[in-house]
Amino acid sequence: MTLKIAFMAGKSEVAQSAHDVLTARYGDVPPAEADVIVALGGDGFMLRTLHTTQDLPAPVYGMNCGTIGFLMNEYNEDGLMERLEEAVQEDINPLSMQAMDQTGRVHRALAINEVSLLRAGPQAAKLKITVDGKVRLDELVCDGALLSTPAGSTAYNYSAHGPILPIGSDVLALTAIAAFRPRRWRGALLPKRVTVRFDVLESAKRPVMADADSISIDNIDWVEIKSDPTIKHRILFDPGHGLEERLISEQFN
Repeated sequence: MTLKIAFMAGKSEVAQSAHDVLTARYGDVPPAEADVIVALGGDGFMLRTLHTTQDLPAPVYGMNCGTIGFLMNEYNEDGLMERLEEAVQEDINPLSMQAMDQTGRVHRALAINEVSLLRAGPQAAKLKITVDGKVRLDELVCDGALLSTPAGSTAYNYSAHGPILPIGSDVLALTAIAAFRPRRWRGALLPKRVTVRFDVLESAKRPVMADADSISIDNIDWVEIKSDPTIKHRILFDPGHGLEERLISEQFN
């Protein structure tokens, strides 16, 4: 059986060139008709592809035409059909974010990697952290904080000195960004089922923005985040190069 492939490419010259070569060689169908969706670009484009195709049955196989490509497979024009047939599927759930800004408007977004809160002015942010209705930290003075999925734990979370999480773990990483008080507070590991709330203290004086996979909301008052088990993103990897292997390897580099 020949797989029906839908190719989606980022805007870069490299990705567009790869799109032209691969579609000419393997054909191309609309994403809704595809057995597999092949994303050509970097990790950012892969995240956008997963978001835009989350309601489609086809899994997504990424080929790296970007920089790091942690969520991507190596680019190669040859043997694509065989690679797709042998690929291993990883299923991940996104985070669901609900945030209210200072005008009272409520915003909603999904994040495959992480939801981050970042100071938006010259002064440090002040955040109150609540987990499942219980205040766990009355005041965190920092440049920001983030809640990461296992799939996103090697991205911004790792750069902020957060832990790398095994892909199959039912755990989220809560990580501080440049914590000032409590001094050097590094964060916490939380069960996947919890709801985490950040309240911005002194929000008018110390503005904070929230970001969910590059969807940004300015001047927020509070943010609530939880994993959404009703949404499942299906990602394909070449055998031996899946997310679990990459998460382990990253810790020994």
